[in-house]
Amino acid sequence: MKEKLVVIDGNSIVNRAFYGLPDLTTTDGRHTNGVLGFLNILIKIAEEEKPDYLAVAFDVKHPTFRHEMYAEYKGTRKGMPEELREQMPLLKQMLSAMGILIIECPGFEADDILGALSVKGAKDGKKVSLVSGDRDLLQLATEDVLVRIPKTKRTGTEIEDYTPAQVVEKYGVTPAQIVDLKGLMGDTSDNIPGVPGVGEKTAVKILTMFPTVEEAIAHVDEIEPKKARESLREHEDLARLSKTLATIKTDWEPEFSYETARFGNIFTDEAYKLCKELEFKSLLSRHFSPEQGLVSDDKSFDEKPQVIGNAKEADALIAGIKKDEVIGFSYCGEELILAVKGKTYVVPVAVTKESGIAVMLHKVCEKQAVLVAIDLKERLSVVEEADRPFLGDAALCAYLLNPLKNSYTYEDIARDYLKLALPAAETLLSASEPKQMSLFDEPEDTGADTEARRQVAAYEAMTAQAAYPVLLEELRKAGMEELYRTIELPLVSTLYDMEQVGMAVNRSFFGEYSKQLTEGIVRLEQEIYRLAGEEFNINSPKQLGVILFEKLKLPGGKKTKTGYSTSADILEKLRSEDPIVENILEYRQLTKLKSTYADGLPAYVAEDGRIHSKFQQMITATGRLSSAEPNLQNIPVRVELGRKIRKAFVPAEGCVFVDADYSQIELRILAHLSGDEQLIRAYREAEDIHRLTASQVFHTPYDEVTPQQRSNAKAVNFGIVYGISSFGLGQDLNISRKEAEEYINRYFETYPKIKQYLDSLVDEAKTKGYVTTLFGRRRPVPEIASSNFMQRSFGERIAMNSPVQGTAADIMKIAMIRVDARLKKDNSQAKIVLQVHDELLIETPLAEIEYVKTILREEMEAAADISVPLEVSVSTGSDWYETK
Repeated sequence: MKEKLVVIDGNSIVNRAFYGLPDLTTTDGRHTNGVLGFLNILIKIAEEEKPDYLAVAFDVKHPTFRHEMYAEYKGTRKGMPEELREQMPLLKQMLSAMGILIIECPGFEADDILGALSVKGAKDGKKVSLVSGDRDLLQLATEDVLVRIPKTKRTGTEIEDYTPAQVVEKYGVTPAQIVDLKGLMGDTSDNIPGVPGVGEKTAVKILTMFPTVEEAIAHVDEIEPKKARESLREHEDLARLSKTLATIKTDWEPEFSYETARFGNIFTDEAYKLCKELEFKSLLSRHFSPEQGLVSDDKSFDEKPQVIGNAKEADALIAGIKKDEVIGFSYCGEELILAVKGKTYVVPVAVTKESGIAVMLHKVCEKQAVLVAIDLKERLSVVEEADRPFLGDAALCAYLLNPLKNSYTYEDIARDYLKLALPAAETLLSASEPKQMSLFDEPEDTGADTEARRQVAAYEAMTAQAAYPVLLEELRKAGMEELYRTIELPLVSTLYDMEQVGMAVNRSFFGEYSKQLTEGIVRLEQEIYRLAGEEFNINSPKQLGVILFEKLKLPGGKKTKTGYSTSADILEKLRSEDPIVENILEYRQLTKLKSTYADGLPAYVAEDGRIHSKFQQMITATGRLSSAEPNLQNIPVRVELGRKIRKAFVPAEGCVFVDADYSQIELRILAHLSGDEQLIRAYREAEDIHRLTASQVFHTPYDEVTPQQRSNAKAVNFGIVYGISSFGLGQDLNISRKEAEEYINRYFETYPKIKQYLDSLVDEAKTKGYVTTLFGRRRPVPEIASSNFMQRSFGERIAMNSPVQGTAADIMKIAMIRVDARLKKDNSQAKIVLQVHDELLIETPLAEIEYVKTILREEMEAAADISVPLEVSVSTGSDWYETK
């Protein structure tokens, strides 16, 4: 077997990775998508090739011999985006940490390094693989040199392989003729001119008759077509120059030795540390061993938890706890894990069964210590309700400090706030458990899996205990400690109780609803087939695209490699073109309602006949709550058939639903935050704000405003809150962009302080990197510093919208806490069962209806003291649908 040499074109691959993956940033704001994508390709190549030697070549910012020949070479290329430029040192640092040879040669491009090493490797009897996104490399393909072209996608990396035969099959020329092909047709990406008027097809046709540029020039009188013949005759110097520019230089020797390029274990401790620093969780869990996890100067994290032998020892441990002392806790099955004074203790099954975890934690709280967990809501089942005021949540603190992350695990918190690298839970558990298990399930047996699960719980407790004071100090510095203590932390308890209560459902509704949807789907199928003139798979974008854009010849067809795009926004624009489009949109709506709700929701009904959705507090960057398993906040309300799903949700026997909804809360908040006198006065005098806006914007007397004008003004009012553009408003109202821009300009003339306020938010985001809500919640806006116009514009919209939306979310959270506390204080049997943005739903005994209505109005309207009144509308119903 020949030894194998793999050489990677570093600039080309990182560039592809950068554009192939969405923008990713670390906690401290560093961009990492290029590095991560590169590593994914590198690892895939290494696993497939199993190289003996591997090197990565990079361009050097230095003129090459090609620039000396042709000053405009690559002159049309845009500069490297700043978000990618900052990743290049990180990538090289990572490669060095992995022990991978980096080669750079001033005056030469990475292509030339790959070319020279491919010749050397083949000459030395090696098999060579060249990895690049640049198809110029195809000229190097031989029987001993394989050219590999990766494509980075969100779904993974695909790699095209090229042998000489595959080059001929794909391009119609041999590898050696690639440079002649470029000589004739040029290369716009490298600004190689080629022969004017000669494209790829003509160039291939010429090279089929005359194999090289030189032979084509020698037989120029025989070239067809005439236009190509005359152009080649006039520009033969460009053809020769272009071929030279496209030719990879192979007759030189870069500084290289097989010994320095020998490929070994790339998953080193240094690479592990850097992967942790760059937050590459997937790489860590897939490729690094658990033993590499602990990289810490704090030896207490390295110690195994001390096992408490009996209840007496447990009581002695608790007796030593002081008032206000921070105690970390977690549990594993029936084992309680406590972190006290920098050490972790396991109170095992035998001990906890004598008193119970809840009783032991209660004893800690009686000492007035602070019990801290990571993701407290998931741990509340083992805490008595009376002890909740003594609890803390390290993950919730971390979320407030950086709401853009997608997880707040113990290893995240240890890295970000303690500067410690701990092994991830999935790494520890996957190394010891053959099947997926929850950390809090009862272990099936003792052994390695129990030890691993216990170690994970210990890391959780220790991290919570050590990081909590640090997190609180960071919150104080950011002005968010009060937000945490008075809103977010108390809300944990409210959300937990809501999850435990759940919502009752009428099981029989789902069957009837599914049947109704099925009938509608069948009817629409037949109508679509009739309008199309044939039967086809409506759910196949490829088949649907052919019907719409080829058979029916509808305008606006955008063809991709997999067929025409038939996305919702494309179809929306075609509504008026053909009745088939309206039917397809309705068909999609009904099939989604059937699969997601009619057929999907019954799977979530628990044994008690209720659905217990999870309310997620650490998901959105603005502070809004979300729900999952199932998502009850996303049930359609704009379409009547979608709203009917609410009929499935019913109160318990002897109860009704009381529903309270804030009226125009975000517009009211905008009035307060902007200080616009006219808008404030309108709300104080209870005017119809949309009619007033229409009157001002359309210069129409208030009493003569038409329903259409009011509707348009409403779209502008709410659009402004979300930083809508003239393009977006034009689409919403089906008017021209110019007309929409006039609406927006008139709006800002009517409410000038709103424009000043929104502009100030953009300035604040540019200066500070974040904006804040009325209650101090920070929303980072890294996009606003992007060099990409679209990203930057998106950042400006975030800056304008987040303080308003985030303040509305904060007010709703305060309202939930106040309502929940009032109901409990009055020993009411009513329970909060659902929150959907500006709406609260209460399951209420018949005898308490008027009482609950009063509570909702009083507590929700008093949730915030702002310059305009908070108005709440309250309704009742025998199911959720009836409340609206």
